Amino acid sequence: MNENKKTIDVTALGELLVDFTMNGQSEQGNQIFEACPGGAPCNVLALLQKMGKKTAFIGKVGNDQFGKMLKATIEEAGIDTSSLVFDNKVNTTLAFVHTFENGDRDFSFYRNPGADMMLTATEVNEKTIKNSKIFHFGTLSMTADGVREATKKAVKTARENGCLISFDPNLRPPLWESLDLAKTQMEYGFAHCDILKISDNEIQFVSGKEDYDEGIQYLIDRYNIPLILLTMGADGSRAYYKGQKVEQEGFKVDTIETTGAGDTFCGSALNYILEHNLHNLSEEELAEMLKISNAAAAIVTTRKGALKSMPTREEILICLRQN
Repeated sequence: MNENKKTIDVTALGELLVDFTMNGQSEQGNQIFEACPGGAPCNVLALLQKMGKKTAFIGKVGNDQFGKMLKATIEEAGIDTSSLVFDNKVNTTLAFVHTFENGDRDFSFYRNPGADMMLTATEVNEKTIKNSKIFHFGTLSMTADGVREATKKAVKTARENGCLISFDPNLRPPLWESLDLAKTQMEYGFAHCDILKISDNEIQFVSGKEDYDEGIQYLIDRYNIPLILLTMGADGSRAYYKGQKVEQEGFKVDTIETTGAGDTFCGSALNYILEHNLHNLSEEELAEMLKISNAAAAIVTTRKGALKSMPTREEILICLRQN
């Protein structure tokens, strides 16, 4: 399909779940949790929607109150849900997020199995992918056999139809039966993507190297990935592209929690690529892309949750002007 004829900017496949985030204590001293719609792929799409892009989601939720709430939430964000499937037997996946004082978090997943793992290859809407400029995925849709097959079918469809492929490993060790399996699926993603967004701890995990540049070089030597974006939390981000490395420092903000920061960064970078040419980016453009994406991610850390907390273009511009 001709690139100009494609009507969807980005389609993402993967997990859509409820993040229960800590929200104070009750009068009895019990912890209170807030049900926040979450799941990395839809966080990415929510930011893109705020930037005026057209997006679609492929995934599965339970036919329960949480699943219906999630569908309504992403529809409200403007994300196309025509490829979202309901499971009548398996419940929507839940994650309880315990936040530490420094904003970092620990996850407890209720996903054994969860509906997002039950997506099958036959349920993947190929038409949606064919109609997309970019296809985005992660590894949480590769933790079980059936959904892994669905993911690989989607990636194959994307490649055959001229989509750019974006990959964010989004490693969550508790969800894998072994870290070797996680590494294998990450390597599948590296071998099939045009744009890789990877975090500091993920590059150390997959390369076995402490130094980030050495870790990235490990990937460059093995995989032909046109653009690699490394996120380093509050320390900012780097882009590795055609032999050059560009770095931008992070923004100083009053962080409440870091949920969705990486997804916001990723969505912002994809938005920039949609507005520019991936194969012909200048050093100035790479720096601008990182700066805008760092700002977007910083804003999200000052708010609770992710999917409903995405910044507008105007908020990002204000953040850039103030720093």
